[in-house]
Amino acid sequence: QFVESGGGLVQPGGSLRLSCAASGSIFGRDAMGWYRRAPGNPRQLVARISSGGAPYYVDSVKGRFTISRDSAKNTVYLQMNSLKPEDTAVYYCNTYPLGGRSWGQGTQVTVSS
Repeated sequence: QFVESGGGLVQPGGSLRLSCAASGSIFGRDAMGWYRRAPGNPRQLVARISSGGAPYYVDSVKGRFTISRDSAKNTVYLQMNSLKPEDTAVYYCNTYPLGGRSWGQGTQVTVSS
């Protein structure tokens, strides 16, 4: 139901744009979130966007990350700028709040020099 892409290896200060394709039955009515799981840590919300396009960011990414959605493509994006080593994680998308939908495979983001 969710297919994430766009991760990779980037140097500190670099940028990446993540994409998440969701099935139309989910995308149209639900708020969507980007989550991440760093090694040794639980999966945590990074940003979310309402069905109407209102964004929310956790403090650690505010001003650096931008979440957006394209309803025509059933896709949600996460533009990540000024990346830091602590942003290293596997990134996932899902509904917000979580509603029992299966997780996708995620996309690995590694920030390292």
